[in-house]
Amino acid sequence: MKLRKVTAASAVVLALAVTATACGSDKKNSDSSGGGKKITIGIKFDQPGIGQKTPQGYSGFDVDVATYVAGKLGYKPDQIQWKETKSAERENALSRGDVDFIAASYSITPEREKKVDFAGPYLLAHQDVLVRADDTAIKSPSDLNSKKLCSVTGSTSAQNVHDKLAPKAQLQQYPTYSACLTGLQNKAIDALTTDDSILAGYASQAAFKGKFKLGGFKMTNENYGIGVKKGSDLKAKINTALEAMVSDGSWKKAVDKNFGPANYKNEPAPKIGNIVS
Repeated sequence: MKLRKVTAASAVVLALAVTATACGSDKKNSDSSGGGKKITIGIKFDQPGIGQKTPQGYSGFDVDVATYVAGKLGYKPDQIQWKETKSAERENALSRGDVDFIAASYSITPEREKKVDFAGPYLLAHQDVLVRADDTAIKSPSDLNSKKLCSVTGSTSAQNVHDKLAPKAQLQQYPTYSACLTGLQNKAIDALTTDDSILAGYASQAAFKGKFKLGGFKMTNENYGIGVKKGSDLKAKINTALEAMVSDGSWKKAVDKNFGPANYKNEPAPKIGNIVS
């Protein structure tokens, strides 16, 4: 009789353990293969044309790329959990496991590669300037001398131009790119600088369509990659997905959709693993 009680109790414990394990697996994201319950992807929430959260949902080139990649990994759009991943937090978010991968205008650099792995690149961007559409005075970086050059607080873009190309440029720091755009529109500043893809995204907004143009200066090379945790087997799978996105024409459609209104002259889709210095 005592033996039966012990066996019954053990069965209850075993059942509870199985239930707990099953519940835990429902919450866990799949790191190595698709088809799990959810996948968490880090993006920017405040960059029109790149990654933006709107009342209608999420939009931008990085969002389109990430959605395509997730699909190839076995996840439908409604299985994606989008997580805002600000620039300073990207490496920490991956190392902590807060996200499965990050597509957030994330330039591949040797320093970052010490901390995370990158799939891609999937876009070659360049530092550039945005000026008013009717501006004929700024035709090269040297023309920025004595001009009011804007970038966001904390960014090194404007300082790079000042130090290397236009030492007499008058640097202006605004809290957001939107504030820089307003200043550019109102002629409080003469040019805005950051990655050309980001500039194209802002200039493509309906409120600004036709009001600005890109300089086309290509002052730096920015190889955008998809960040994954160091050692993750997702890297190879994402690379395969990115190659498919280019080959089936989805990559070009995403570029035209998100940057086309700004007449963005994008580089051809980069080859996987080809980092342009």
